[in-house]
Amino acid sequence: MRIAVTGSIATDHLMVFPGRFADHLLPDQLAHLSLSFLVDGLEVRRGGVAANIAFGLGGLGLAPLLIGAVGTDFAEYEVWLKEHGVDTGGVRVSDDRQTARFMCITDQDANQIAAFHTGAMAEAADIDVRGLLTGAERPGLVLVSPDDPSAMLRHTAGCRELGIPFAADPSQQLARLDGDQVRALVTGATWLFTNEYEAALLRERTGWSREEVLGAVGSWVTTLGAGGVRVESAGQEPLLVPAVPVAETADPTGVGDAFRAGFLAALGHGVDARSAARLGCALASVVLGAVGSQTYEVDPVRLNRIVEGAYGPGAARPLAAVLGGRS
Repeated sequence: MRIAVTGSIATDHLMVFPGRFADHLLPDQLAHLSLSFLVDGLEVRRGGVAANIAFGLGGLGLAPLLIGAVGTDFAEYEVWLKEHGVDTGGVRVSDDRQTARFMCITDQDANQIAAFHTGAMAEAADIDVRGLLTGAERPGLVLVSPDDPSAMLRHTAGCRELGIPFAADPSQQLARLDGDQVRALVTGATWLFTNEYEAALLRERTGWSREEVLGAVGSWVTTLGAGGVRVESAGQEPLLVPAVPVAETADPTGVGDAFRAGFLAALGHGVDARSAARLGCALASVVLGAVGSQTYEVDPVRLNRIVEGAYGPGAARPLAAVLGGRS
């Protein structure tokens, strides 16, 4: 199945704070917060949610269509994505803005403080997905990931108009969206992706109960960090998949994006949700051990071994279509 991914394309500026943020937060002074953290090192990496997910899908052989807006500084990044199996035919290049930038500090407990500069992403709403999603290579699924809010709404409406199944991944943009916008983004989605905090924020924004959310979407996938993944569908018992144990965390940036890539790649090959979540967790564990969200290698042999080691002998068998059956 061909998958299109809409959303942010950015450059990541990643910094590490050798202490704990919590040690420097005074509960009675949070209304007057003014802090500067002296960080160790700076890593400048390729990123953006949509680009990260597309990179993972490309590595797993799905040749995803990437849809987003970038600046004139994108040329080298575009070559990189193409070399890793990504179709950049849906990328719009701004005439006067630079590619978006993600700036993040991570402490020793893997907590993060981040800022995102929109840059050319502000022009994403000018992209008309209807012209990109038709024709011989019409995708079987469109993932609408964090982007300019108006672009997210327009892309979702375009999918509904064309009758193309879509997955909703509002994640970081939930803080920018009101209740009507969130309801418009997720209603009718085949898949809804959130982490645990975003799940609570989504319910707060929409005013919906858990059952009402499940009534509006096909399935709801919630990542739980070290607790693994929960997949829920109306009228069914929740499916819980444990996380892959990781000995050491190098950088949590892009881990959720890697999960989505592995999960969707498996679904694209007709794999069941449990096995798809296992592949997503396996790929997430690989990214957790790397600095940067696109610095890892998609190695089917290694992923087979990770799945078998974490979930038991035979667990990788349903993933043979994705991983080539190698072990």
